[in-house]
This record gives sequence, structure tokens and C-alpha cells, in this order.
Amino acid sequence: MNRVTVWHDGACPLCQREIALMRWLDRRGRIDFVDATAAICPVDQAAMLARFHAREEGGPIVSGAAAFAAMWRAIPLLRPLGLAARHPALLALLERLYLRFLRVRPGLQRWAGRAAA
Repeated sequence: MNRVTVWHDGACPLCQREIALMRWLDRRGRIDFVDATAAICPVDQAAMLARFHAREEGGPIVSGAAAFAAMWRAIPLLRPLGLAARHPALLALLERLYLRFLRVRPGLQRWAGRAAA
């Protein structure tokens, strides 16, 4: 399995929780988690913060559902889901779900921020 770089919004309480879970699941240390709010980004920082981004070693930067699938493939427990997401129909479905999630994300961020306080 290749290494994966994941860019996330380190200022987002919801993202912090999700990344904490992914760090815990990444017991083999195959994922490099990069806080896009505090790092030099390979593409526009605003774009990196608006959508989830990842890159499998030697591959292109991908975003949205494809980025989640790349991260899942690096985690043994989630690898089957990440491999299944290589199927175009499943990836398209996951992307549609991700776009719906993005619409409710601001409210979830506010909720997560209050819950953490």
C-alpha cells in the first residue's frame, strides 16, 4: 500500500474529530495528515479548505469522495470500501452524498464547536 497525504481543515471542529478517528484507525502510519490552514498547499488554500483533498503516493491530488476513498484504501479496516469506490458508479454515488454533506457542513461545524466547548 502506498502512502497517502490528506489535507484537512485544522480549524474545523468537525474535521478535527474525523481526523482524530482516522489517525487512530491508521495504526500502520500510512497517512500524512496536513492541516491546510497552517501549511503551504499544493493548490489554492481556499479550494483545499472547501473540499477534502488527498493524494496517493505518485498519483494526482483528488478531492471529495475520491479523496475519502484514497484515505480509506490506506486503512486496513476501511480498505474494502476504498477499493469498492474505484467502481465509477459507486464513486459517483459517494460524490453525490458528499455534495449533500457539504450543504449541511456549516451547521454540523457549529454543533461540533459547541459540543467541544
